[in-house]
Amino acid sequence: MSAPRTAGSPGVGWAEGARIALGALLGIALVGLVSRLIEGAAGWPQAAWLVAPIGASAVIVFALPSSPLGRPWSVIGGNTLGALSGIAAVSFIGTPWLAAGVGVGVAIALMLQARCLHPPGGAAALLAVLTHTTDWRFAFAPVALNSALLVASALLWHAATRRPHPAPQPAADAVLPNADELSSAIDAAVARYGEVLDIDRDTLRRLLEDAQTQAYHQRLDSVRCADIMQRDVQFARPDESVEQAQQRLEEHGIKALPVIDRHGQVIGIVTAADLRLHPDAAPSAMRESATPVAARMTRQVRVVSETRHLAELIPLFAGSGHHHIPVIDASARLVGMITQSDVMRALHRRPDGPNAGP
Repeated sequence: MSAPRTAGSPGVGWAEGARIALGALLGIALVGLVSRLIEGAAGWPQAAWLVAPIGASAVIVFALPSSPLGRPWSVIGGNTLGALSGIAAVSFIGTPWLAAGVGVGVAIALMLQARCLHPPGGAAALLAVLTHTTDWRFAFAPVALNSALLVASALLWHAATRRPHPAPQPAADAVLPNADELSSAIDAAVARYGEVLDIDRDTLRRLLEDAQTQAYHQRLDSVRCADIMQRDVQFARPDESVEQAQQRLEEHGIKALPVIDRHGQVIGIVTAADLRLHPDAAPSAMRESATPVAARMTRQVRVVSETRHLAELIPLFAGSGHHHIPVIDASARLVGMITQSDVMRALHRRPDGPNAGP
């Protein structure tokens, strides 16, 4: 039995692990070699030609190529801003522990504002404070130089091993799985992705569930009654007989007829139950069948405008017991009918267009 996956143990194959490790080995070696050569040629006053935070950056750019934290600007900008924050803190604050806190805190704030959040940037700030570095050039050589060389080596390595950096995501399915299917779907997607992700599966599941909920809300807010209503509406006139209305219901296989006046405005609704002959009226069935629809219809009828959003229909169907709601235009004329089934189809259809099927 294989060991269960946990949030702290992302799994990749041996080949991918070897590719990552070898890439980091070559990348750090290249950064160190080139930086030292430049140091010798330029006569840097700095004692360091390779800084420790670059090791942490290497973990991200080689092992987590899909992470926003490992984008080129994040690596170069984050490390450089971190070093500058640490230098500023130690230059103006004499207490080491306070300078360390200020340096890291300011580094995080600057990285967030510059959209280059990179965890090793905090280490770069702390390094400057602990080594009491006050020379501003340290942030650019070696920190920025090391960062740029590391990014270049990662880009070359990922391209040479046919793993573009940043790694593109595989195409997603058209419809999100439901909550019960998410766990196995996530495992399968991560396995197909083939690399370490800097997000655990539980967080990913919560994000997908929230995304699914948000997608429903967006669909509810974007679809109008006119988009999903049935336009070929059967209706009844108030002076029609019960028998005529009942025949129309049976002929078209529907359960309700809106009743309209001569101007096309809805004045009531009649259902199959309303039209059904009273069981005690058998001797006078002919008279009963000739009864006008106006005598049987419900006059207090709920209608909705064709411009109303789908979100506004949910409470009407869920809380009021309505199954059929007539749709009217700006002149209050009947233009369509919406049923519970229409709403359900609209919620669950694929996003291929307004007329896409379920």
